[in-house]
Amino acid sequence: MNREDVMNELQSLGTERTKKRYASSGAREPVFGVATGAMKPMSKAIKKDQALAEELYATGNYDAMYFAGVIADPEKMTEQDFDRWIDEAYFYMISDYVVAVTLSETDIAQSVADKWIDSEEELRMSAGWSCYCWLLWSRKDDEFETEKLDRMLKGVERTIHEAPERAKYAMANFVYTVAVSYAPLHERAVETAQAMEPLQVGQAAGKTKELHTSENIRKFVEKNRIGFKRRHVRC
Repeated sequence: MNREDVMNELQSLGTERTKKRYASSGAREPVFGVATGAMKPMSKAIKKDQALAEELYATGNYDAMYFAGVIADPEKMTEQDFDRWIDEAYFYMISDYVVAVTLSETDIAQSVADKWIDSEEELRMSAGWSCYCWLLWSRKDDEFETEKLDRMLKGVERTIHEAPERAKYAMANFVYTVAVSYAPLHERAVETAQAMEPLQVGQAAGKTKELHTSENIRKFVEKNRIGFKRRHVRC
């Protein structure tokens, strides 16, 4: 399939209801409104195709950008490629669920994510913290430095209330993910979650909501699933 074939197929799969849901989260035109599950038959047929992924990502169409992440070949992407992708990510569903997911499947994931976390740019920070979440969900504990993750938890506790809004979400999710998926720092992450609460985050139309990270961790603990790992990060 070429770019035109994929775009035509995505357009045929879009629904107005899904399009409205994406728009309410920040997607802007062009967007077709394709449910991620509806993309699976096409992704199975294409598998990995980095050249096609680049063409689709460059369209600026949200559904095409998402599908680009599904068929991307992360091993063929450089740090410069990821910087270009994050530059073009205009809201969190691209930065955190396309760019960060794709980055998490590379050997340069932590080094790139570290730079983004330190960038002070909202979506770069969000993608960097989110990348660590995807990594922690999917990789063995011995691939991480406990001391480094502990320093990151301390950094969250110290800075989260002054962080940009989307970064707050990702930082809170990082604390949650450490608690449930990285057993060596479970207790430390629980302490961090408790210390940073109450945590207010902004939403559309000037509304705010409170994140309940420690409560979400407690619910996971009750299921006796500490140390849980995903088999895959991409759909």
